[in-house]
Amino acid sequence: MSKYQIVADTNVFVTALRSQFGASYKLFSLIDKDVYKLNMSIPLALEYEAVAKRMIGEISLSEKEIDDILDFVINNSNRWKIYYLWRPQLKDPGDDMVLELAVTAGCNYIVTYNVNDFKGIENFGIQAVTPKEFLKLTGEL
Repeated sequence: MSKYQIVADTNVFVTALRSQFGASYKLFSLIDKDVYKLNMSIPLALEYEAVAKRMIGEISLSEKEIDDILDFVINNSNRWKIYYLWRPQLKDPGDDMVLELAVTAGCNYIVTYNVNDFKGIENFGIQAVTPKEFLKLTGEL
């Protein structure tokens, strides 16, 4: 079992779909390796799907390809049901959803490009980091 338990914010997933050359893409390309374990909830998976499918036409992926990527990501993640809500902790209710998953899953990190939106999560023993910072931490970059 990997020592790194993470939740990837939707902005990281979307960035990985947009380009194959950045830290987000590298992060998701390692999902089936023993570098880290991604944690997922139904609300987060639905958000990934909704945002990704709104980008059809802007990115070079079809709806079926997005579905296949989502299936791969979900199948290679720990899946959780959220029974206890910690809201409100953060300014954005969507960020609260990510935090609640991270707390439920016992995650060390929330990987996001909006690190400032997660101020205060240190109280839960969780750190917000960018994909690049996380990959450096794991030795993958």
